[in-house]
Amino acid sequence: MVRHGATVVSAEDRFAGATDVALSDEGREQTRRLAQRLRREKIAAVYASPLGRTVETAQILAAPHKLEVQMRDGFREISHGHWERMTRSEVDEKFPEEAAEWEKDPYTFAPEGGESGLAVTARALPALIDLVRQHPGESILVVSHKATIRLLLSSLLGFDPRRYRDNLDQKPAALNIVDFKDATHARLTLFNDTSHCAAAGEEVPPVPERRLSRWWSERTTRGE
Repeated sequence: MVRHGATVVSAEDRFAGATDVALSDEGREQTRRLAQRLRREKIAAVYASPLGRTVETAQILAAPHKLEVQMRDGFREISHGHWERMTRSEVDEKFPEEAAEWEKDPYTFAPEGGESGLAVTARALPALIDLVRQHPGESILVVSHKATIRLLLSSLLGFDPRRYRDNLDQKPAALNIVDFKDATHARLTLFNDTSHCAAAGEEVPPVPERRLSRWWSERTTRGE
């Protein structure tokens, strides 16, 4: 599973789940580096969320393998409803009660017009399991989004899904490898790997900043 590359709003810390934003030049370069990394792998099929940023990422990854990208709506990103295109500070100011509930439990709570983590899992997990059943013994690529991938991994590995924003990160163009024994047994063998994007001489990925929940950010700021 691969998260799409950086987008034109990645640096702005905006809610853009259902909003169809484009990859940035940085995101395309990240994806090209990942495509180079995976070029010799035997990939049977490439699937993607239908949003533009995931489709373009998937097309770059599929090109060395001469594969067509197949879209699956189940892998699209979580919708933030009337928060879409707003920054976190704007949401805090305009919808403080919703923001507090979401920070407390993003799995069952959803802002007005948006989706809960549970709703995303309910559409994404069956889509993934269906592909596992279609491709026994084969390697496939699934290009999706930050929240969707974290929710899928939480479900597959038995993590508390209410903590998916606190405990799991997902950088742009990150590579995750999940090995399926069958449709109901999975193990994570690589997580959030962006070594293909590392600058020369950079051996350890930088500590995440602003990519996780407020719980994590505030604890990090206080040095806890």
